[in-house]
Amino acid sequence: MKELDPIVVLAVFEEMLGAFLWPLVAVVVLGLVAFVVLLARERRVVSRRLVGAEALGVLGGVVALVVMAKVSSSGFTDAGGPADWFLIAAVFGAGLVGSTILVYTLAGWWRAWRGSVGPG
Repeated sequence: MKELDPIVVLAVFEEMLGAFLWPLVAVVVLGLVAFVVLLARERRVVSRRLVGAEALGVLGGVVALVVMAKVSSSGFTDAGGPADWFLIAAVFGAGLVGSTILVYTLAGWWRAWRGSVGPG
């Protein structure tokens, strides 16, 4: 394979994740839009919320590795070369970053919603 075809990559992901692919893509897109809107609304990054989200992000990285092991035909003991370990690290990193952004966003919107619904 001399070049990376996006249609082939999409077909591989559809084969691996099945019906779970499109809801996952929707969560990613909606989560990023909500994150950008939250940042624009608050005009800053709340460090306390970010630290909590990063702590839960580690759990998200572990969940991403578990999902990878379930949907692939090989496990972690089959990883042999540097490319395999790089892929494992990339999956963990994507899960960590994605879940950190999602948790930060949910916590920010939860606080904004609770502040607007409070006693008044």
